[in-house]
Amino acid sequence: MTSTPVLIARNIVKELGEGAAKIVALKGVDITLVPGELTLLMGPSGSGKTTLLSILGCILSPTSGTIEVAGTSTTGLGPEELAELRRRHLGFIFQSYNLFPTLSALENVRIALDVRGDSGYPAAARAEEVLREVGLANRMRNYPGNLSGGEQQRVAVARAIATSPSIVLADEPTAALDSENGHAVMALLSRIAREQNRSVLAVTHDPRTLGYADRVIKIEDGLIVGEDRRPQGLDAPEITDLTKRRKAHA
Repeated sequence: MTSTPVLIARNIVKELGEGAAKIVALKGVDITLVPGELTLLMGPSGSGKTTLLSILGCILSPTSGTIEVAGTSTTGLGPEELAELRRRHLGFIFQSYNLFPTLSALENVRIALDVRGDSGYPAAARAEEVLREVGLANRMRNYPGNLSGGEQQRVAVARAIATSPSIVLADEPTAALDSENGHAVMALLSRIAREQNRSVLAVTHDPRTLGYADRVIKIEDGLIVGEDRRPQGLDAPEITDLTKRRKAHA
C-alpha cells in the first residue's frame, strides 16, 4: 500500500455568518489522509467536525486555507470543476442513508454511476458487484422500505464505493443503527479501507467505532486537539492532548 496522501488540508478556516453573528467554525485545521486507513474524526456537537467534512468533500469552500485532493488543488476551482473532482475521487455516506424510496437497491447504486457518465451493461455489472461486496447479493431488487436500517446503510456504502473513489467520507454512519448493525457497518468500512486501499474518514461521536480505527482525530471548538494512531483491535485509545502539548512548548 502507498502512503502518499490522497488529501492534504492546511490551515483551514471557516467563518459562518457576518458581523456580530459571525462564528468561526474552524480555526486553522490541518489534516492529511492516506490510502488504506480508517480515520475517525470525533468531537462534541458544535465542534466543527461536520463543517470540516463538508469542506474536505468539496461541498463547502473554506474561508481560507488550502486543500489538495488526489494531487489537485481546489484553490480557484469553479462549481463544475469541484463537482467533477467529487465525481472522480470522493464517495459519501450519510447518517440518513439518502436513498430514493421508489428505486431498488440496485437502482440506487446505479445513480452514482449514471452521474459519472457510466451506463449500460458495465454500469449494471459494477452496481451488482459492489452490492455483493457489502453482503446484499439477495437484496438487490428490494426497495428501501423493505430493507432494514443496516441493509439501507449497506446500500449507501455500496453507492459510495461504486465509482472506485480514492476517499470515502462518512457522516455519523452508525448513529441511526443498533449495536449489531453499527458494528457490521464499521467492520465493512474498515475492510474497504484496507482491502481496497482507500482512505475512509468517518465523523462520529459513537464510542462503538473506536475498535475499528487506524487513527482517531479529536476536534473541539474548531481546533484539532488530539490525534492517536493505534493498532486495530485495541480498546478505546487515550487521545493525545495536543492542547497541553502546545502549552508546554509555548
